[in-house]
Amino acid sequence: MANEIAAERFVIFRQYYDELVKFLTVKLRSRDQALDVAQETFLRVLAQGSSVPIDRPRAFLYKTAINLTVDLFRRRQRRVEQSLDTDDIQTVLVAPPEQETVVAAKEQIRLLYEALMELPPRCRHVFLLHKFKERSHAEIAEQLGISISMVEKHILKATAFCRERFKDIS
Repeated sequence: MANEIAAERFVIFRQYYDELVKFLTVKLRSRDQALDVAQETFLRVLAQGSSVPIDRPRAFLYKTAINLTVDLFRRRQRRVEQSLDTDDIQTVLVAPPEQETVVAAKEQIRLLYEALMELPPRCRHVFLLHKFKERSHAEIAEQLGISISMVEKHILKATAFCRERFKDIS
């Protein structure tokens, strides 16, 4: 009798498995976690042990899976809460940045600005479009009406110039 019930539940589970995994993947935003919850759902349904047939198997599977998903979210939340100690949070929020690091960063920005200002205007413009606006060589060439080869030369020239300026700093 127990084997018959297990076989019946396996057939039910197999019938709705793909649909359940898709549903859980959307809810959990992770296929791996969806597969884990679906597996756990099957184990729970088998372990339920009742000899009474399941009236609405799809609803029963979904309800079990949703309950397991809620349990998973609660466990995650507890782990996050336990890992965040209030003293640690206060230290991070109140701790001032290293003054030396801030000063060094500001100095590097100033030096970069000065180096870029020494470049010819077209070379500087191409370099800034590429590095800071993240434009492709083709986009820059089209925008400025120059060849891709010229764009590459400007970028190489600006990069070499900045490296030369910063080699003593590093």
